[in-house]
Parts: sequence; structure tokens; C-alpha cells
Amino acid sequence: MAFLEQVRKVISRVNPAEIREASERRVRMLVEATSSAAYAAMEDYLTPAGLSREKRMEAALTLTRACDGDAGGRFHLVLIETGLPVPEGWDLHKDAFEFDPRRPHWLVSDILEHRQDLGLPLARLFPPFRAAMVKATIHEVAKENAMFSVLTALPNVVPSVAELPWVVGEFASDTAVLTGNQIRMAFVLAAASDRPVGFKEQRSEIGSIIAGAWGWRAAARELAGKIPFGGGLIPKAAIAYAGTYVVGLSLERVYRIGYGLSRAERREAFDAALGKGKEVAAQLLGKVRGK
Repeated sequence: MAFLEQVRKVISRVNPAEIREASERRVRMLVEATSSAAYAAMEDYLTPAGLSREKRMEAALTLTRACDGDAGGRFHLVLIETGLPVPEGWDLHKDAFEFDPRRPHWLVSDILEHRQDLGLPLARLFPPFRAAMVKATIHEVAKENAMFSVLTALPNVVPSVAELPWVVGEFASDTAVLTGNQIRMAFVLAAASDRPVGFKEQRSEIGSIIAGAWGWRAAARELAGKIPFGGGLIPKAAIAYAGTYVVGLSLERVYRIGYGLSRAERREAFDAALGKGKEVAAQLLGKVRGK
């Protein structure tokens, strides 16, 4: 009961409505190309086969061809065919981005790197952005939980909002804070996947995360003394990374096809993520000690 109360305090300042509203933000993108085929290549990449008619119509309201008669008004981004000059009044990698049909994924990476504020609404509408946004979110939250584990294990270090932007409120137990971050991740992944967002709407996922927290804590206690890469600090952070990463992978599958990872798949994914967690934990520890 004490743990549940700590989790409640940690997530009480997480507002799923803000995440939902951010994902529903209206974005307009101007598309410039040299031919109908080039326009179609961009549109087909962003709206691949399999999208519902409703989603295609919503995407059509987001994308406007520069050659159309209604290409006026305010746009958030301009997408240009590789080789075309950047239109006057736009800045490359700020609000203008190139589309190369040989490397279409570069467009998504470029926009998400330089316009993180548009990541959620673009992910909700366009599958290529969704896949990239979900992957980045899982890694970032896993890394934040690893950072929290590093910072709370060091003497005379208090985690700050600047270093851990998703950790809010008074710090409770490590497990409660890591669990709270995972619940917020569930909201973000649902929003990016065009799924309902909220405590009521995601009560099943939230319940699974809280129940799973006991398992990750037990795994951390058991494995910390067995992992052959030095002391208890890095193993603790590596396990925080791997545990959060596996939660993210399972949530991604839930929102994509309706069910999560099996027990065997979770174990396999955890073992695979532990190596990455070790690298991340060592980097974070070096960063903190180098301050």
C-alpha cells in the first residue's frame, strides 16, 4: 500500500490530457516537388497502403501541394524534393526539410531531431513518424530511468528536472519513480499510436506496469550481484534501462496489434536490452562524475 501511494503521488502531476492535446495539434505541411510522380512518392511514403479512409482524409488536410490553388495560408513545415532550392522565408532543418526517395527515412529523422514539438501529432497521423517516434520515446524514457538510478545511488546528488524532465514531484522510492515514468511513457506511446489516452482509458496497461514493478525490483536485487560489469551501481542502472525498455516494447505491440509480449519474449528482450543498458549506464555515470 505504501508503494501504491508513492506511485500515486509520482503520477498525480502527470496530465494525460496535455499529451492527448499535443497529439491532436493541427499541423499543416506544404509539399514542393517537380512532378506529379515526385508529389505522389512523398505522399505514398507518408500515407502507405493500409490506412483507413478516415485517416487518409485527415492526412490530406495536413499535406498541401505547392501547385494546388489552395496552397496559401500558414504552414508549419515545407517538404521539398531533393535538389530543389529552399523556398524564400524558410530555413533548412528548422522548418524546411528535404525528401530523398532513395532514403525517405532521412526526412522523418531530420524532422524529429529538429522539430520535436511536432513529433506527437505527426506520429499520430503518419506511420513512418509513428515508428520512429515510438522507438525514440522508449529509448529516452529507458535512459531517463537509468539516469535516475545512477543519480540516486550517488552521495550528495539530487536529481533535477533538467536532467530528468519526466520526473516530477517529491521523490519517492526508486521503484515508484521508475514506475511513474513508465506510466507516462504509456500515455505518450498511446498518443503516438492514435489510441485513447488517459488513466481510465489505459487502466489495463497501468495495472500491468504497476504489477510488473515488483518483478523488476526483484530482478534488480537478484541480478545486481551477478552481472559481471562492475559493482552495484551500473547493474542497477542497466536493469532500470532494460526493464523500462521491455515495458515500452510490450506497450508498442499492444497499441499496434492488441496484445503485448509473452513471458518468454519479455525475458528474451530483457536479456538483449541489458547489454545496451550497460553501455548507457556507463555513459551516464561518466557524464555525472565528469561534472
